[in-house]
Amino acid sequence: MEKLMFIETGMGIDVHGQDITSAAIRAVKNAIHYNSMPGIRSVLPENSLDNMRVNVKLAVPCDKEKLDINAVKEALPYGKVTVEVMDGGMMTTSGIVLEDKGDKNDLMYIVVASVEVGY
Repeated sequence: MEKLMFIETGMGIDVHGQDITSAAIRAVKNAIHYNSMPGIRSVLPENSLDNMRVNVKLAVPCDKEKLDINAVKEALPYGKVTVEVMDGGMMTTSGIVLEDKGDKNDLMYIVVASVEVGY
């Protein structure tokens, strides 16, 4: 990324089902949910959202091999998206096992995201 313009952060939790992809998508959506960048086109090369670069950093507590990177990328509406995965996040008890919600155990997965935007 030549020019870094914004960094947005978020957290996502899968309370039941132990699905790391769901937690990661929620973290990305949480990071971008409350933001608007109305002037972004004016600074992008050729004034095109296609030239926006988005780098997602995900801190995940487990199941890296099960993380669906393409599903995470689809959570971002514009830009050329890259995803970097690192150790982090948290697993903690939800306090209950709900088999009808897909629980294999009582853990909830917490993922932290940083979404960098620029060109």
